[in-house]
Amino acid sequence: MRIVTISREFGSGGRELGKRLADLLECDYYDKEIITAIAVNQNLDEEYVARTLDNHGWENIPLSFRHTFISSMTSMQIVLLIEQKKIIEQIAKTGKDCVIVGRNADVLLAEYNPFNIFVCADMDAKVRRCFDMADKNENLSRKDVERKIRSIDKNRSQTREMITESKWGDRASYHLVVNTTDWTIKELAPAVKAFMECWFRRENEHSIIRSL
Repeated sequence: MRIVTISREFGSGGRELGKRLADLLECDYYDKEIITAIAVNQNLDEEYVARTLDNHGWENIPLSFRHTFISSMTSMQIVLLIEQKKIIEQIAKTGKDCVIVGRNADVLLAEYNPFNIFVCADMDAKVRRCFDMADKNENLSRKDVERKIRSIDKNRSQTREMITESKWGDRASYHLVVNTTDWTIKELAPAVKAFMECWFRRENEHSIIRSL
């Protein structure tokens, strides 16, 4: 079984990279599907689940005071985080190859030895990608987009540190860091796939040697 997890900066193209990798590998892909599963299991609206999980409201809690984290959460946030963890673990237990985007899956599934990718880009590239993907009816300024990027990335960083006590974006936590600046995701996906397959092949060989 091969599990690939993707953490990413907002606007870096990490979601698209995950989908293209899943297509190239002909394996299952999980992103918003996790939110859908949580909503079904908890009999809740998908938008409400996404909003509750992604807009936690604990951005101003000092990271040195993790003991305040639980007390800052609502009971529903705790329920949904537990449900999310359960669903991600269930995905791994199916034993099928898959790509999982976000949700700290790399930490939650560490025992399965996944291949962990972090996707980043410079601010100009992220802003351009956000404008390309935005609804044409949205009247956003560059300042608005930059503010959104920084806010979402700060939230992801805070959430990871508080839940997992590991640093979001720390290169030591990932097997591959992909900078998408000046690249299209379509160009990068085959190269990432080739590197990933080499990594899994080596890990499999090491596993066989250790078992002898």
